[in-house]
Amino acid sequence: MTASPFTETTATARYRAFAELSATGPVQRVTLFTGVPVWLVTGYAEVRQVLSSPDVVKSYTEVPHADHMPDELVSATNRHMLSANPPDHTRLRRLVSAVFTRKRVAALEPRIADISAGLLDELAAAGDGPVDFIAGYSYPLPITVITELIGVPGLQRDEFREQSTIMINGAVQTAEAYVAAASSMVAMVRQMIEQKRATPTGDLLSDLIAVRDGGDKLTDDELTSMVVLLLVAGHETTVNLITNSAYALLKHPEQLAKLQADRDLIPAAVEEFLRYDAPVMVTIPAKTNAPVRVGDVIIPAGDVVVPVLPTANRDPNRFESPAELDITREGSPNLAFGHGIHHCLGAPLARLEARIAIGHLLDRFPKLRLAEPDEEPTRFPSLLLNGMSSLPVHTN
Repeated sequence: MTASPFTETTATARYRAFAELSATGPVQRVTLFTGVPVWLVTGYAEVRQVLSSPDVVKSYTEVPHADHMPDELVSATNRHMLSANPPDHTRLRRLVSAVFTRKRVAALEPRIADISAGLLDELAAAGDGPVDFIAGYSYPLPITVITELIGVPGLQRDEFREQSTIMINGAVQTAEAYVAAASSMVAMVRQMIEQKRATPTGDLLSDLIAVRDGGDKLTDDELTSMVVLLLVAGHETTVNLITNSAYALLKHPEQLAKLQADRDLIPAAVEEFLRYDAPVMVTIPAKTNAPVRVGDVIIPAGDVVVPVLPTANRDPNRFESPAELDITREGSPNLAFGHGIHHCLGAPLARLEARIAIGHLLDRFPKLRLAEPDEEPTRFPSLLLNGMSSLPVHTN
């Protein structure tokens, strides 16, 4: 059986395919569209189990097109926390967490609000015609935030976006395109690092370079890999979160009305958006280093395991009416940012950006509506991301 949800290009088709896949059980042996045989784990309890199992491990060499990449390029892009296991993971997370703190994220709130307001001004100036919500708002907001946080606000964004899109969707790219994008990204990041080493400026990148834990620090490959991860994952997932949230609201006017009437619901609404239409489809694939029982299935040692987040978040064994959007929903936490030791370090920042982005959007454009309400936006094929290509809207 070939797993097709990842290549479906509308939300309806994608979630229907996920539901059909999950209907026969929470653990499935399938061949991905990439040709790789894997165990897809789709149930909520089962996904939590494998994400916290010490016998399901990461490998920094298990990356797209690794067989076409020089070893030094693999090391320069994948020696980060998401590809590491304890004790390396513990060490890397401790070092990065020392500078990427919740206090630092919380201090960004006024600046995120300013960026949001400026982008909404530009959308308002576009007039009565339809505008692309992604190009005008949900992409520039997180890319501005993450580049300012890291300390590279002058980043060549068009070039970076092209490289980033190729890298994070490596499974659907050619080896030639992927290697070229990764090489360009690494060259750009290394140049940034050298500039910050010469002239530290108190930003996140300067602090990552300087961070110490006793005699320990990030190696050059770990530093480069971490910055690549922050730049790419630090904006791509938030683009999808903001876009999918806005689309969900515009397709559910009764939920939009609730949020318009009570802005205190925004934090709970963001959690529901994360559950209802998760911005990420799977965690980075891992392998079993011993036989692992998941539900009624024993996954042999050495097999690839892929936890699927949208199906876990719509598991009827965990959520009542899981296919319905309910911004007042209570109960089990969503798994949109993963679980266990690899739970996303940037989750607080993504949530903060989403809360500000949605709140400001509703304040500024109470008549916001879809420009093509009867047409589903195109979703791009991807193993990792659950995002749209564009979202045309009218602001008044």
